[in-house]
Amino acid sequence: MKKKVVSVLLCTAMAVSMLVGCGSQPAETAAPAPAEDAAAPAAEDAAADVAEDAVAEAEAKAGERPEGGYKFGYTCMDGSNPFFVILEQTIREEVEANGDTLVSFDPANDVSRQISGIEDLISQGLDGMFLNPAEAEGILPALDMLKEAGVPIINFDTEVADMSYVTSYAGSDNYNAGKVCGEDLVKKCPDGGPIIVLDSPTMNSVVDRTNGFLDAIEGKGFEIVAQQDAKGNLEEAMGIAEDLLQAHGDVVAIFGGNDPTALGALAAANAAGLTDCMIYGVDGSPDIKAELASGESLIEGTGAQSPISIAKKSVEIMYDFLGGNEVDDRYPVETFLITADNVADYGTDGWQ
Repeated sequence: MKKKVVSVLLCTAMAVSMLVGCGSQPAETAAPAPAEDAAAPAAEDAAADVAEDAVAEAEAKAGERPEGGYKFGYTCMDGSNPFFVILEQTIREEVEANGDTLVSFDPANDVSRQISGIEDLISQGLDGMFLNPAEAEGILPALDMLKEAGVPIINFDTEVADMSYVTSYAGSDNYNAGKVCGEDLVKKCPDGGPIIVLDSPTMNSVVDRTNGFLDAIEGKGFEIVAQQDAKGNLEEAMGIAEDLLQAHGDVVAIFGGNDPTALGALAAANAAGLTDCMIYGVDGSPDIKAELASGESLIEGTGAQSPISIAKKSVEIMYDFLGGNEVDDRYPVETFLITADNVADYGTDGWQ
């Protein structure tokens, strides 16, 4: 399905149809039939000319920039996550290069704060919103406010629960990001064994990654001895993993829903003295790639994505839409596996 700015054109069409209807009504006083027949086509032609002019004017205005440039809002689930740091930075650079403004708000994984922050951003007069939800379902009240205010939403990285609110979505193929990790584990551990999964049920992106991972290892002899919500956070993941490893120190692998989760699990595994546990994350962050490049880490792989590509695509979609162009509902961004075998191809000092 395609979406386009059409509200002005629809209003114009309605107004024109009213004009045509009024112009074609017969007069109350009697008039010769031939004269009436001749007047009606003339009125319709005049109305058609008005309609064409109005449509042309509306189309021209659809791509107009407001005086002083556009003002955009930005919010993500966790602004301290390195993935979102580079994503926000890239969006800001792209927007400011066009002479426009980006106002950011970090809710620190608190959906209530995110809703309040979005309400504040709307009050500042937004032309568009770049949004990544702290909770897919919990963010819906904010989406209602944005819809009522007529603010187009570019949803990125993690889908909201009701996609009918958003203008378009740009994000990684998260299912594949988890799947490639699971496939790598099956190849390297053909006999299976006990594993720990650290996910985040309120984050659709992490849910998709976890599902991809679990589907890849299904029927391959692996037993999930624990699966807990690490909230996509390094400190949270480290504390949970420390507790779990006291009871399950024989795990062959740990899957983290993102790289900060994997790094938290790594810290816990190192503290527990594990030497042969394979840890997987998703992101392809510089910190994880440095671990892979060291050749001495329990980090085994990461389902890599590109926050730079997601950011640039999001900005491209926003400007296309505001310019009156058609945009698709979804723009998927490629994901792939990075391990010690190919990390040199991607470097460790930045994002791919």
